[in-house]
Amino acid sequence: MTFLQALVYFAREAWLNLVRSWKVSLLAVLTIAVSLFLGGVFLLAATNLSARVSQWSTEAKLLVYLDAEALDAERTALEELAREPSWVIGVESVSAEEAQERFRRQLPGLADLVEDLPASLEVGYRLEAATDPGFAAWVERLRQAPASGSVDDDRDWIAQLRTTIRLARMVGLILGAVLLGAAVFTIASVIRLTAYLYRDEIAIMRLVGATEFFIRGPFWVEGFFQGLLGGLVALGGLWGFYRLVLQGSSDPSLLQSLLSVRFLTAGEAVAVVLLGGLAGLVGAAVSLRRELLTPRAETPGPVTA
Repeated sequence: MTFLQALVYFAREAWLNLVRSWKVSLLAVLTIAVSLFLGGVFLLAATNLSARVSQWSTEAKLLVYLDAEALDAERTALEELAREPSWVIGVESVSAEEAQERFRRQLPGLADLVEDLPASLEVGYRLEAATDPGFAAWVERLRQAPASGSVDDDRDWIAQLRTTIRLARMVGLILGAVLLGAAVFTIASVIRLTAYLYRDEIAIMRLVGATEFFIRGPFWVEGFFQGLLGGLVALGGLWGFYRLVLQGSSDPSLLQSLLSVRFLTAGEAVAVVLLGGLAGLVGAAVSLRRELLTPRAETPGPVTA
């Protein structure tokens, strides 16, 4: 028998085992699907946040809030100071009414909690300018200007967001590893039970000269199939989560707009499914011991005279 013929045999036997013991197989599939789904949610959130932060980083701005009691001459001097460096792309004056309308449009649920936003200057600048030695001094001069109430630098909260993304990825990796470990244990238990039920047939195969690879192959493929099915279920759950939860509203919240940049790429989706298959294969491989696949010992009958 060639290697390809052996693989076809393994796949056929593995599929028959899945059908025969579909209840316990379903438990293994659902366990690995839940673990991959939760890990995928963290991956999806971190990926979308990272893409959004990268977009914001290319549109870095300083928001200079104006003192309501400042004189017109002081405001003019502040605007000239904002336009002074060569790295400044543009300066936009935003009235208090425009600021309130923007806030109401971006955060409709919080619009009633914030009133009387101050007028401001939105100063766009090239991101690479942040490493210029004079950048920090220029920001400080803006803060100290008579017409300036306060200065909000995008770099501060972008740095905080990047820290949050790293934390989300770390939590996702830890949680995914723990749950995958539980999934591997479940699949190993299912495969061990299946092998126990067929140990007499396995003993006969050994007697006729079957190799360990030929005996264990169907169980390995069965675990791989269980993992693949779990990965596909998890991927479908992630797609439903993305479409229904993140993109299901015509008036998305701030969280929805942050996390709905894109779904997983084709490579990431394939990686999720293959990770499930790998976990199933590992579970099957570690579950089978030689002593488990030995036939039941015959109980000696009563001795008669």
